[in-house]
Amino acid sequence: MTTHACPTCTTEQQVNKDGTIRKHKANGDPCPGSGVPIGTARIPKPARGWYTDPTTGTKLRRVTTVLEKGVPKPALPYWAGNITAETAMEHLPRLVRASRHPADAQETYDWLRRAHTRKKDERADIGDAVHQIIEAHVLDEPISRELLDDPEMRPYVENFLRFVAEYEVVFEASEMVVGSYQHGYAGKLDYILRSPYIHEGRSALGDTKTGGELDVRLSNGLLKGVYPEAGMQMSAYRHAEVCWLRDGTREPMPATHDEGVVLHLRPEGYRVYPVRCGADVFEKFLHALQVAEWSAEIAPTVIGAALPVPVRQAQEVA
Repeated sequence: MTTHACPTCTTEQQVNKDGTIRKHKANGDPCPGSGVPIGTARIPKPARGWYTDPTTGTKLRRVTTVLEKGVPKPALPYWAGNITAETAMEHLPRLVRASRHPADAQETYDWLRRAHTRKKDERADIGDAVHQIIEAHVLDEPISRELLDDPEMRPYVENFLRFVAEYEVVFEASEMVVGSYQHGYAGKLDYILRSPYIHEGRSALGDTKTGGELDVRLSNGLLKGVYPEAGMQMSAYRHAEVCWLRDGTREPMPATHDEGVVLHLRPEGYRVYPVRCGADVFEKFLHALQVAEWSAEIAPTVIGAALPVPVRQAQEVA
């Protein structure tokens, strides 16, 4: 049985499974501390595009949702089309066979149109595994045997450890939730690091990207796999007012350099890129926040219901 001192009456009370103080009385009356989150239960959790502060109930829009809904991505439809076309060419015999049977044709159609979603999920799985590797290293915990023995993940592990050794990296935080009550957003940063070879050893935000290819630039000059939105994301984290430590304590956001770094981690190696995340980039993030609010909340309410046909006009037509 877990117990914790009630933050209101200071008496030792049982803790519910959800991390809240069990209902109890103080001086014969229900204690206001009943149901208050303690420990890690105080850290906001994301759900449906929002973080909700479990202590105050304040809703904070998720930073990744802001970037998804508030920043144009003109290349995304072309990427999805290319993935679908590649999948079709790789499975032509299956498509031909399915075309001869209506039931199979519908199933294959649904499978084909979700090709880009499967690809995105595969990338997300790799990204999640890499974050587990980094978090284990930061916490000085052993990297799971499952990841170490996975032939697909092994080069990511090796290249990450190379980065740490070659840049003499010291991590100050990892997977930390941060938020801004002033602007109404929250998110989970990858890590804060220091390195004698990065910004003269000053603390800086870091983010890991695992997509794309090393040293490949697109026709518009952007790096494949490392996109400018990373700077907007870091600027949001850097300009947050508060952060939550691993024990659930809320503290002021620590100061970091106005340039972060992206670690582009790939099986074939790694690259480290400086990323601007100062006040000018944060200003653009706030614009994206407004666009996201428009897309998610205002736009669906702009067009009202169709007006009824005027009765007199209907009679004249008759």
